[in-house]
Amino acid sequence: MTQTTVTSTHRATPREWAALGVLTLAVVLLAIDGTVLALAVPALTADLAPTATQVLWIGDVYSFALAGLLVTMGNVADRIGRKRLLLIGSVAFGIASAGAAFAPSPEALIAARALLGIAGATLMPSTLSLVRGIFRDPRQRTRAIAVWSAGATGGAAAGPLVGGALLEHFWWGSVFLINIPVIVVIVVAGAVLLPESKGGGRTPIDLLSAVLSVAAIVPVVYAVKHLVGHGANWTVPVTAVVGIGAGWWFVRRQRRLTTPLIDLQLFRIPAFSGAVVANSLSVFALTGLLFFFSQYLQLVRGFSPLLAGAAELPATVASIAVIAVIGLLTRRVGPGRSIGLGLAVAAVGMAGLAFAEGLPTYVGIAIALAVVGLGVGVSMTLATDAVVAAAPRERAGAASAISETGYELGVAMGIAVLGSLQTAFYRANLDAGAPDRVRESLAGAAQVLDPSSPTFAQAQHAFTGGMQLASVCAAVLLAVASVVALRVIPNRQDGPREH
Repeated sequence: MTQTTVTSTHRATPREWAALGVLTLAVVLLAIDGTVLALAVPALTADLAPTATQVLWIGDVYSFALAGLLVTMGNVADRIGRKRLLLIGSVAFGIASAGAAFAPSPEALIAARALLGIAGATLMPSTLSLVRGIFRDPRQRTRAIAVWSAGATGGAAAGPLVGGALLEHFWWGSVFLINIPVIVVIVVAGAVLLPESKGGGRTPIDLLSAVLSVAAIVPVVYAVKHLVGHGANWTVPVTAVVGIGAGWWFVRRQRRLTTPLIDLQLFRIPAFSGAVVANSLSVFALTGLLFFFSQYLQLVRGFSPLLAGAAELPATVASIAVIAVIGLLTRRVGPGRSIGLGLAVAAVGMAGLAFAEGLPTYVGIAIALAVVGLGVGVSMTLATDAVVAAAPRERAGAASAISETGYELGVAMGIAVLGSLQTAFYRANLDAGAPDRVRESLAGAAQVLDPSSPTFAQAQHAFTGGMQLASVCAAVLLAVASVVALRVIPNRQDGPREH
């Protein structure tokens, strides 16, 4: 069948574009929930008094749970139906949001965030695999994935704006409670507009593999997080060995199973493996920085929550603007070069952000954020498209889950590693006699110190230095991801394989 015939036969209808709107709304919700909490940290710190470690867990346990369960849920979606799982997960997400909104303690909030991640794991692979099934024409699929990616990147960047608007008028729990009306829209519209689709496999999911996939991810992330943030103790090697051992067992088991949770053969496709690696590194760099950037704008720059959220809009606008040029860029430059170029642009923007954070005005920050948003928008769209196009249609859910696992693991590791580096630098540059509350975090310092005191000024300076260090590290990671993309991802898009 020629490309012309495929295009004319499978062009999407208005109803299918409306279905894309529902799927994108689900992705926006998940992305916002990953970053909206950043602005609420000062408020919930005042209310719940969490330790610095608890603040990090509140931020990243959501992504830990998502990353650990995405592979399993992608396979569940292939078997029971992607639409069905998405609707079930949406209802669970709404219930968990209510639990997080009214959490009475840091421990309860961490538990609620974990439940949000579990529910979110049912949504992510379903959205991307449904996009794959709805849009059969390659050019329309690329455009649809650009919209989907804009929802992911724009939602992550818009999270602080949403949080800022809510925190101007309501308590910190409102950043979770706002999820519920959105969930109602997704469930009602999704039930009407979304088609059901399943994969070809009917073999029961291997429960041991599902357990091993979680056991391989969470202990390793914990080991890295603890080592960077608190130094080495006995828990670091023990958890690292447990995670690595579980990962080795998981890979070995997948090679023997007739229907594995992860089709390791997919990683032999350069477009697939290169895109997953590049995407994971870029998300690691971006989200690890943005989690603390909102605190920087409020506690160092003195912005209100709403103004801080608005100050991050350049990244959102730039990532959405990518939709208008992504098709032309792909045809003129090719997927591999376009992804590499986007990541290189994002690296330049991140380096510029490190410089601008030390300047007295906001203009440099705005320009750097726009450059970062533009670069990440291009790379995420095309890397996701490469993953979707390379995988066979009947394994769309599992392949999407691999891509999203890399994404969410990047989010979790970014917050854990870059956040811990930032915190370590902050503490190292405080006076040895600084009160414990000040050493915990800058948000804690703001609760106990006079804003005009020299000690608070020193804490602000230390926090800014930590942000600049994290920004430089993020720029280096984006540059590495750019090189990976240029060397590994082919410069032509492989067509979807039909099995």
